[in-house]
Amino acid sequence: MKNYYQPEIETMPLEQLQALQSERLAEQVRFVYGNVKFYRDRMDEAGVKPEDVKGIGDLHKLPFITKDDLRDQYPYGLLGVPLSDCVRIQSTSGTTGRRVVAFYTQEDIDIWDECCARAIVAAGGTKDDVCHVCYGYGLFTGGPGLNGGSHKVGCLTLPMSSGNTDRQLQFMTDLGSTILCCTPSYAANLGEAINERGLKDQIKLKAGIFGAEPWTEEMRHNIEEALGIKAYDIYGLTEISGPGVSFECEEQAGMHIQEDHFIAEIIDPETGEVLPEGEVGELVFTCITKKAFPLLRYRTRDLCRLTRKKCSCGRTHVRMMKPKGRSDDMMVVKGVNVWPSQIEAVLLNQGYQANYQIVVDRVGNRDTIEVQVEMTAEMAENGSTTVEAREKKIASGLKSMLGISVNVKVVEPKSITRSEGKAVRVIDKRHLYQ
Repeated sequence: MKNYYQPEIETMPLEQLQALQSERLAEQVRFVYGNVKFYRDRMDEAGVKPEDVKGIGDLHKLPFITKDDLRDQYPYGLLGVPLSDCVRIQSTSGTTGRRVVAFYTQEDIDIWDECCARAIVAAGGTKDDVCHVCYGYGLFTGGPGLNGGSHKVGCLTLPMSSGNTDRQLQFMTDLGSTILCCTPSYAANLGEAINERGLKDQIKLKAGIFGAEPWTEEMRHNIEEALGIKAYDIYGLTEISGPGVSFECEEQAGMHIQEDHFIAEIIDPETGEVLPEGEVGELVFTCITKKAFPLLRYRTRDLCRLTRKKCSCGRTHVRMMKPKGRSDDMMVVKGVNVWPSQIEAVLLNQGYQANYQIVVDRVGNRDTIEVQVEMTAEMAENGSTTVEAREKKIASGLKSMLGISVNVKVVEPKSITRSEGKAVRVIDKRHLYQ
């Protein structure tokens, strides 16, 4: 079995790194052309032969694939190896359509574990740490990914899965958890519970690795303050492998993409044109080492930018800035592009926690948007500011941010359902009238 965990690769000079990428890309293109009919047909349609792709400079010749392609090929249409060589599947939730099932060989699992191990090390993790994993396990990639990475580092791993906050806090205090891995919304909920129960002086956490949903810098600062930790972002997609495709280092200024396994591009989402470094566009990934479910030029729909600006941590791998959202997360309300992250930023800047919901509806031919947000316990106890005044202030901030009027409803603490996995922030009822 090959050992893909070579820490020196993370600091490899760019010229050497790109030579490695070119070698692996050319090999991968030959592999998928010979083993996956879907790719062979797509490449033939585009007039591209395997020998035409000699390195990363030829990547643009390959056709894109989308999530719709993955759904259409469900379950076995993109399998690159015999099913007998596969040892695991992971799957998307299927909430927006047919599930995507990703297959893994043992070597694919080993590579994924190493990528997650790098993320834990970048957050300061060592074999002396207690890694508390409360991402969901099962078909969701979060739990299995960080679990495998924790084992590679040699941490004591607590495979808690999501939910049951009382049990989470008991193990966290009794076993001295030092690294927390979960969604940022659940981290915020844990911070709230810890402070309500006066447990903060019993918590030994030093770092958190949070992903699987969008979160703002304001939310990062709130989580860090509530838990007394440094909060690190991690990125991944089930289709690509799972968490660990990229992650933050101590600089917290973008996530290093594991370029020995993944090639990233930024494209214009409308034209497909590859954009220069620093411009915002749609993120596209090519897997150059995964064999069971190999994806070439996969359009993620995530919108961000890339930078090769020198990082103080010494890693040379390109960084992706925190995605501003997904092209399919953006709502068009009253003719205006609205991102949930914009609303969250306004709420957190005014002292609210990340307990809110956005309800979009339609009255006649007119769109409506309402933001429901909880008061904190301190706000509820302080009667010097009325609910009406709070709603008016939030509505003013949202109009300045979005350029449209928003209905605001400030509600009592604990009245919005808490998330134990991915938070449901947006309820769009307009489809009911179509």
